[in-house]
Amino acid sequence: MCMGIPMQVQAIEPGFAQCRGRGETRRVMTALIGDVAAGDWVLVFKDAAVERIDATRAAEVDAALDLVAAALAGSPAAHAAPRFALPSALSADRIAALVNPQEAT
Repeated sequence: MCMGIPMQVQAIEPGFAQCRGRGETRRVMTALIGDVAAGDWVLVFKDAAVERIDATRAAEVDAALDLVAAALAGSPAAHAAPRFALPSALSADRIAALVNPQEAT
């Protein structure tokens, strides 16, 4: 399974960005999403930024990853209510906007 990690751009160089997220810093390829600026949030898969996201979505993904980590560790925190709306609680329009933000109205 491949999971995206939300990371915030710290510095840029041609085709790459130094990004920080979940306690680590990585050199991330940005060719798939184009120009980025310091402070932008991106979703990173295997050291490549694949999507621009906002701070709210970054926090939601971080919270989901925290729940997965807690479940894998057998922590009681894994049974706590999530701090974000699960897809089953979202409207069809909201899910469509998450899947294809360019077409959101």
